[in-house]
Amino acid sequence: MATRMKSGLLATAVFAASACAQGGGETSLNRAEIEEIVHEYILENPEIIEEALIRLSQQADAREAEAVRENIRANYDAIYNSDDDYAIGPEDAPVTVVEFFDYRCSFCKRSLDWTMALPEDYEGKVRVVFKDLPILSPESEKAALAALAAGQQGKYTEMHLELMELDNSTGFDPEDIDAAAERAGVDVAQMREDMDSVRLKKIIADNKSLARKLNVDGTPAFFIGEAVVPGANREMVNNLIRDELSKDS
Repeated sequence: MATRMKSGLLATAVFAASACAQGGGETSLNRAEIEEIVHEYILENPEIIEEALIRLSQQADAREAEAVRENIRANYDAIYNSDDDYAIGPEDAPVTVVEFFDYRCSFCKRSLDWTMALPEDYEGKVRVVFKDLPILSPESEKAALAALAAGQQGKYTEMHLELMELDNSTGFDPEDIDAAAERAGVDVAQMREDMDSVRLKKIIADNKSLARKLNVDGTPAFFIGEAVVPGANREMVNNLIRDELSKDS
C-alpha cells in the first residue's frame, strides 16, 4: 500500500513538472529531486496519508461488497427458492429473510424470538426461511435431521422451537430429541425412520455446499436481498428489511 501511494505521489509530481516544462519553464527534474519534493510535501501535509488510506479502504470495501452481491446473485435460487426449505410468513411476502443456523448455536438461540416475530412485526410483509446448517457437532446434524423429518409430518416449526430450547451441553442425546419431538406432536417412530433417508441427508449436504459457496463459516447468517448479515445482528437485519421494503413501495 505504501509503495502504491508513493508511486501515485511521484506520478503526480512528474505530471506537474512536465506541465511546467510544457508551459515554457526551463525546469527539468530528475527522480531524486522529484522524490525530495514529494517527501517535503508529505511532511508539510501529513493528512494526505490518512486521506489516501481511507480512500484505499473504501475502495477495498466497495470491491468486497460487490463480490458478495455477485455471489448471492449467482446462487439466488438456491438461497431463496429451494423447495426443501421450511418457512414462516406469507409465501408472497415482498421480503424474504433466509437464516442459516445450527441448533447448538447459542447466538441462534438468542435470536430465535425476534427472528420468529419478523412476519408479525412487519405485518405479513416478511417471510423467514430456515436453512439447517449443522456445523458445530454430530449432535447438531442429528437435530437438523429430526427437524426435517418432523417437517415431513407438517411439524417443522413446532420441532424447530422445541430443539432451540434444548440445553447445548446436555440436551441433544437421542432421548432428548425424541422427547422434544413428542412435545411437538411428532410421530417419533416415523421421525426416526425418516432421519435415515437419503433425501434429508442430501438437503443438509446441499446446505453445507451452498454455505461454502457463500463463504458462510458461522451461524447465524442472515441473507436479505443481495446482502448478508453475519451473526445475530438484529439492528442490521431490520435495517436491510426496511431497505428492501422501501424498494417495493
